[in-house]
Amino acid sequence: MSSLLLFVYFILMDIADSILATNIYFEKLNPISQINKNKFELMNYTEIEIQTIDVVLIDLLVAELSSIGFDGFEETEIGLKAFSSEDNYDKEAFKSIINKHQLQFTQIEIPQQNWNELWESNFSPITVEDFVGIRASFHETLINVAHEIIITPKMSFGTGHHATTYMMMLLMRDIDFNKKSVFDFGTGTGILAILAEKLGALDIEAVDYDNWCIENSIENIERNNSTHIKISKADNAVTNRKFDIVLANINKNIILANIESLTIDAAKGSQILLSGLLEEDEKDILEATNEKGWHYTKTIKKDKWIAIQFKMPI
Repeated sequence: MSSLLLFVYFILMDIADSILATNIYFEKLNPISQINKNKFELMNYTEIEIQTIDVVLIDLLVAELSSIGFDGFEETEIGLKAFSSEDNYDKEAFKSIINKHQLQFTQIEIPQQNWNELWESNFSPITVEDFVGIRASFHETLINVAHEIIITPKMSFGTGHHATTYMMMLLMRDIDFNKKSVFDFGTGTGILAILAEKLGALDIEAVDYDNWCIENSIENIERNNSTHIKISKADNAVTNRKFDIVLANINKNIILANIESLTIDAAKGSQILLSGLLEEDEKDILEATNEKGWHYTKTIKKDKWIAIQFKMPI
């Protein structure tokens, strides 16, 4: 979920298989300088696995632990794995949260390694049916797909592996982008904006709040020779203009917090695609969008995730 509130899981195994097989939360890092980025790439990590099957509690734990320095999370069969760099690990604050919820946990230390290098070495190409293929520059050209996107795999959301990005691209397949204007809210890697241009869009605005993602998206836009995409930094959906198509692959809370702005952004008759949503989020999203006059089109599902398509009245 590109989302403006996503969780980066530092993958220690085959990333592609892991992302497709598990429910992973991604969080964009705070804006980081080049010094911090180098530190991020090579460091020791603490991995903690908390035992709970309470989905609501897992969401709460993710929020609480991210506030004390944890920056990676993975939902497992028995609970939640949380990752913190050695420098950021606050043992006392962590114990306070665990004791408050009366939870059990295990802890291991992960040796220092270059996380970006590991991510890149494990990044595998992916195809969305015969519609679009996503690969890195060091992979061979993909065949039997209508469109190909080349990205530089870094720690930003939206490589196509996650179910939400996959479903957004699948929904985009049936929308007419030719000569249309597009707003990509929470662009992450820029992959949806790039695909929109490949589908014929001529005026694309993409925003994200994180410097790391802005940098990566610009790099990917240049690599794909995209010339109709404007990238800017923002933490909300206020644009002061109208768009033919609105894309928001984020999460429920961010979408609901920006529902008024997204409504204003959408031109009459425009298409709106939302994802970064779990199955249980659908009811709240449909209620909020119905209040704003959005016309529901359909919902598609993959694993525990959903993507929803709407059309604004003419």
